[in-house]
Amino acid sequence: MGSEAENRESFHTQAGYCRAMDAPITASICTALADALDRTSETGRRVLDWPGEPVADALVLRLVGGLHGLHRRGGDAGLDGVFTGAVADPAAVIAALRATMRDYDAALLPWLDGPPQTNEAGRSAGLMTGLLHLAERYGPGVEVLEIGSSAGLNLLIDRYAFDLGGVHKGPADAPVTIAPEWRGPVPPDLPIAIRSVRGVDVAPVDVRDPAEAERLAAYVWVDAAERLERIERGIAMIREQGVALDKGDAADWVEARLAEPQAAGTTRVLMHSVVWQYLPVETRERIRSVMDAAGARATPERRLGWVMMEPNRDLHRHEVRVRGWPGDRPMELVALTHAHGAWIEGLSPPYETRDYVMRRGAYEKE
Repeated sequence: MGSEAENRESFHTQAGYCRAMDAPITASICTALADALDRTSETGRRVLDWPGEPVADALVLRLVGGLHGLHRRGGDAGLDGVFTGAVADPAAVIAALRATMRDYDAALLPWLDGPPQTNEAGRSAGLMTGLLHLAERYGPGVEVLEIGSSAGLNLLIDRYAFDLGGVHKGPADAPVTIAPEWRGPVPPDLPIAIRSVRGVDVAPVDVRDPAEAERLAAYVWVDAAERLERIERGIAMIREQGVALDKGDAADWVEARLAEPQAAGTTRVLMHSVVWQYLPVETRERIRSVMDAAGARATPERRLGWVMMEPNRDLHRHEVRVRGWPGDRPMELVALTHAHGAWIEGLSPPYETRDYVMRRGAYEKE
């Protein structure tokens, strides 16, 4: 359980991440909130008395998402000035945020009830990088299973176009092209054929509902105009053609999917991005165990893979890691990436390896 001081400090911690990711307005909002929070509103009391671990629970991002949602709706001149950057004096920002939390207390409270749905299509570039490494080992045929799919924007991975340092994949006429700044060695430039894409989330977002779509957009930082445009295009793609997205427990779903028949000549791949930390320890252990068991059954005709893009908080970086079966190669770090996919740094072999169970520190905290 965090103390009031620790809960306030989490806003400074998040501000540091925002500055590192070129989001100065959001960073200033996080910094100001550390001082703006007080006990005159239920929102302030709930945040200051947060019973969990504030960083792991993404407490700051819950509140910032709610405030951004209010800004996008309009009607609060003080808040609008803060989110546009027109109000920059620290004392004025603090006063405006404190007033908003008092005046819109009831509207903000529900944003604290669950973790943010930070569904970011740009992360598909890191996931595609991992898939290409598996294609190099096992061939082009891939079946994708994603956990923590949120609204399903990364379930469009077979419909996006990618430019990964000059390695082009996906439909040439795709409505969305994802082209991160590329650093280091490019990924394997080999054919890849994604034959199916399915996902699950404990609380999936239905972007056909305008309110749900707006909530998803509110979690995108106001500084990130390119991300906001991309999420809007992704939402349009889902509304037009849909995605295969189930509601359910990640471990139950993975166990059920891995038990289904698998087509010959395919690699069935579990993938996820910035989700592992939100899963209970028991869920992570069940997924690890069922993947080990399925990996032991894998054959050259029916392969198994694991691709993840997850934060390593110990080293303050986001990592793309890959594991494949059959074979005894451990989970390998093949690339580093910006949290939202703005850049990717390909790495060269021999790749760093670590226990993919990810029990401690690096994958326990967000």
